[in-house]
Amino acid sequence: MISWNTNFLQPSPDVNDTTKRALIILNQPFSAALLLRVWNSTQWHCCADGGANRLYDLLSSSNLEKEGIHPEQYLPSLIKGDLDSLRHDVREYYSSKGVHVIQDDGQDSTDLMKCVKALEEKEAAEQSDQYDIIILGGLTGRLDQTIHTLSYLHKLRKSRKRAFAVTDDNVGWVLDTGEHDIQIDHDILGQTCGLLPVGIDSTNLSTKGLRWNLTNHPSCFDGMVSTSNHLVPGQDVWIQTSNPIWWTAELKNIS
Repeated sequence: MISWNTNFLQPSPDVNDTTKRALIILNQPFSAALLLRVWNSTQWHCCADGGANRLYDLLSSSNLEKEGIHPEQYLPSLIKGDLDSLRHDVREYYSSKGVHVIQDDGQDSTDLMKCVKALEEKEAAEQSDQYDIIILGGLTGRLDQTIHTLSYLHKLRKSRKRAFAVTDDNVGWVLDTGEHDIQIDHDILGQTCGLLPVGIDSTNLSTKGLRWNLTNHPSCFDGMVSTSNHLVPGQDVWIQTSNPIWWTAELKNIS
C-alpha cells in the first residue's frame, strides 16, 4: 500500500519532515498565499519559462511590498524553457541576481518536461533520492495545457514516486494500480473530491472514507466517473484501483 499526504500545503513546514521536494512554477495565475506555502515546503525551485513572469509580478505587487515581501527573497534555482514567454525585464532581473536561465528550443518537449529533466540531472549529480515534484499550476486555463498536465503526470508515474499538481482550487495526482492510503488534512482540503479514469480504458474501484463509496465498481469515460464525491469529516481515504487513475480534491481558501 502507498501512503500519500499533502503536507506541502501546511501553513508552516514541519521541522521533522525530511521529504525533499521540488517546485515547478508554470505560467498560470496563483495566489501569494499558495505560493508561499509550496515555496517554503520545497528545497528546489524552478520556473518553466513564463512562470518566472508570474513569480516576479506577484512578488512585486504593492500589497506584498507593504508586508515586507520582495522578489529577491524568493529567487528560483533555475528558469528553463524555450523562453518565448519570458519577458526581457524579468530575465534581466533574475540574471542579475545570479539565477540560472537556460534556453532550450527543443520542440519535442514542453517547458514543464524540460524542468523535470533539469531536476533529474540535479538528482543524478547529487546521487540523491528522488525529490517529490510539486507543480504549481497546470489544472486551470487552456484546456490543451490541462490535458498535457493530466497526460504527463500519468506518464511520470512510471519513473517518479510522487508528482502533484496544485492550484488555488485543486490538488491532484495519479494513483497507480494497487492500494493507496490518503491522509486527509481536513483543515486544508475541502469537501469535494473525484476519481478520474484519464488515460485508461477503464478501471475497477473500491474506496473507503468517501460519502459515496465504491466496491469493485467499473469506472470509465463511457460509463461511471466518480466526480463531485465528498470527503467524510475526520476520516482518511483508502482507494484500490485496477488501473492508474487521477485523484483530485478541492482546497479550502488558503490565506
